[in-house]
Amino acid sequence: MQKLLLKDCSALVDDGANGFRHLKSAWIGIENDTIAYIGETMPEGDWQQKSMRGALLIPGLINGHTHAAMTLLRGLGSGLPLDRWLKEAIFPVEDRLTEADMRAGNALAQMEMLRTGTTSYSDMYYMLHTEAELCSVSGMKVNLARPITCFDSNETARESVRAKESIELFDTWHGKENGRIRVDFSIHAEYTCRERIAREYAEIGKARGARMHLHLSETVKEHEECKAKYGKTPTEWFRDLGVFDLATAAAHCVTIEDRDIEILKSYGVSPVHNPSSNMKLGSGFMRLPKLLKSGLNVGIGTDGTASNDNLNMLEEMHLAALIHNGNLCDPTAIQAEQVLAMATRNGAKLQGREDTGCLAVGKKADIVAVNMDTPHLVPSFDPVSTLLYSAQGSDVCMTMVDGRVLYENGEYKTIDEEKVRYEVKAALDRLYQ
Repeated sequence: MQKLLLKDCSALVDDGANGFRHLKSAWIGIENDTIAYIGETMPEGDWQQKSMRGALLIPGLINGHTHAAMTLLRGLGSGLPLDRWLKEAIFPVEDRLTEADMRAGNALAQMEMLRTGTTSYSDMYYMLHTEAELCSVSGMKVNLARPITCFDSNETARESVRAKESIELFDTWHGKENGRIRVDFSIHAEYTCRERIAREYAEIGKARGARMHLHLSETVKEHEECKAKYGKTPTEWFRDLGVFDLATAAAHCVTIEDRDIEILKSYGVSPVHNPSSNMKLGSGFMRLPKLLKSGLNVGIGTDGTASNDNLNMLEEMHLAALIHNGNLCDPTAIQAEQVLAMATRNGAKLQGREDTGCLAVGKKADIVAVNMDTPHLVPSFDPVSTLLYSAQGSDVCMTMVDGRVLYENGEYKTIDEEKVRYEVKAALDRLYQ
């Protein structure tokens, strides 16, 4: 049995009331993959001790919505609105992606996420068996979702190649690697799907006990066109098709209406805030303060690197903590602690991972260390505020998943960085020659 004791540090631990308590002098004991002790004095027993001098320990960050392999499309189509960005810049390159490209792009994404403190992420893309295989080796946690799209009103879920791939992925990989790898069902969006297949696919997912991951009301155009076409909002459209009968993570939710919020709350849907992507594409502001006050479990995600253009959750949290206060001219609209909860505790809930999301005895040892001994983090009167308003992704000095150090001080413990860089260069040379 591994018994590891992290010492010489401070920590943001669970306070028992969905908040965070700062331990100025923290000792965190880990037995195998689980936190076994948290305190301000050294525990009894035989421990392998590891000094984390100068670091603040926080729960692992959870990226609630991304498209990981789009690292190979980073920044493509900048300056275009969403519909043109997809059709003119993204889709033509995606059509040329091979399994080797996807493997390289996913590995690059995992390197970026580990280096900036992400321990688990929800990925919506395709050829996801390549990503599952990578996670088996890298040690990261992931919720994989192969989205279905359909433009034929008569196509069934049994006929759809995309639906078959999604179901096969679930049946092959869900729950593997001691639960680190989970598979969700996924409908890309209302505007890229049709009613019959969405209803049938949701029924198949419900029968398997699957979760759902989708895009919802990302833009005014998408939202209003749905109302014109069906006489209902995208939220109502998904509800009426039984999609929300599955535990659902809904990315963006920028233009949802008051009646939509009530629906999302009644079905326990988790909206996922993507501030960088929404700002870059000019999609607008999620009504985050209202969503949080309504009691919705709101997560946070980076979206893909073509619309962000990075996978740095600390930067995403920084923006989420700022933009709503500015937009509403109210410095109290969003508090730093709320955003940290979105990126940790709420993210774990939307992924169906009740055993992680905070630093507490009995939870999985998904722990990130932030180096506080750097000029831009001194002084730190309130560590949560310092983390949200001052810290950078580059301040992460250790990322641990299930008690296993995957990244530390510039070194990847489970990923061959040189090999990944070689494969990424080969993919880029082929795609953009």
